[in-house]
Amino acid sequence: MKDTAPPKSFLPYGRQQIDAEDEQAVLEVLRGDFLTTGPTVDTYEKAFAERVGAKHAVACSSGTAGLHMAAIALGLDFGDVVVVPSVTFLATANAVRYVNADVLFADVDPETGLMSAEHVARAIAGLSEGTVKAIFPVHLTGHTVDIAGLRKVFPHLAMVEDACHALGGEYDVGQGMVPVGSCPLGGITMFSTHPVKTIATGEGGVLTTNSDVLANRLGWARNHGMVREPERFQNQAMGFEAGNPAPWYYEMHLPGYNYRLSDVNAALGLSQLKKLDAFVAKRRALRERYAERVAALGPHVKMQRVAGGCNPAWHLAVTLIDFDALGTTRTEVMNALRERGVGTQVHYIPLHRQPYYARRYGPLNLPGADAYYARCLSLPLFPAMAESDVDRVVDELASVLKL
Repeated sequence: MKDTAPPKSFLPYGRQQIDAEDEQAVLEVLRGDFLTTGPTVDTYEKAFAERVGAKHAVACSSGTAGLHMAAIALGLDFGDVVVVPSVTFLATANAVRYVNADVLFADVDPETGLMSAEHVARAIAGLSEGTVKAIFPVHLTGHTVDIAGLRKVFPHLAMVEDACHALGGEYDVGQGMVPVGSCPLGGITMFSTHPVKTIATGEGGVLTTNSDVLANRLGWARNHGMVREPERFQNQAMGFEAGNPAPWYYEMHLPGYNYRLSDVNAALGLSQLKKLDAFVAKRRALRERYAERVAALGPHVKMQRVAGGCNPAWHLAVTLIDFDALGTTRTEVMNALRERGVGTQVHYIPLHRQPYYARRYGPLNLPGADAYYARCLSLPLFPAMAESDVDRVVDELASVLKL
């Protein structure tokens, strides 16, 4: 008799969760007066800033745009050097190159994938004082870099936290646990709201800061460099008529970009933000289930070690697998899992291995980054999953690895 059992649904490594409330929020904007940047963006920014405990939040069109805006706001330029961990997405380093500054790749812990103050110190050893202007630490997969440790050792360097993976998380910066994005030690924090992240706006990003100056710079970088505040006009003759500000007038003091977020995207983000705590709690529970199940698979398969000093908001569930010891390859494992309905991904190829950066900066010996990359595999993790889905993933992984 032919097997008529329904096929198992495919589990991607990440997926957004959209409900009727989200759909209604977007519909209300679509039926309103503003589709591009309007009052919903303002409301979203205020709600986001309040949620993470920051003074300012500046929404933008993507996480990549946000990193570029941050580099502009810091005034980075030719001759400046920025330290970036090698294990991160392309955008973290590319944003530095967009402003013609140079990237200095630092190594990471092979078990957590995170950069430490020690890694930064090794990277900058031998450079002349004043060359390095900033650090772009990355809160990989949802757990966080020791920001207090970086600030203690490098108090003079500007800092942009790449928190694309960490919205809803907390870290200890010497003041007890505080939300990621609250910027208690200064600088800028950047979040992504891409669909696979903790909340979704379609494409999108948000930057937070407690600095009025940096927030103002982020604003003009997002919108063509336009200045509309009369008190900032440099051409008084054009900006005022009979002592009154000209209502149509604007100035451009420096070039900016069109990195605005639309009200449509912001409406989705505002609705999703209300569910952030629930999303984070579910992700934590699923990741804990992975840890319990993967621990039984033996010495060659383990979950990424969790960094201390933080309460992670997990974006990814990363396993570290010794493929050589198990007599297989990552490609074989990923393909076999896909055939069984389980999607996986690799986060990330070390940037010092990318052809562009290898040509520009030459070969680098970053053993921690290479060791992390050689073993990492991201398993499905998103709020709509059940614990039974985690069990299914781990059972299929064990079968594929012949454990």
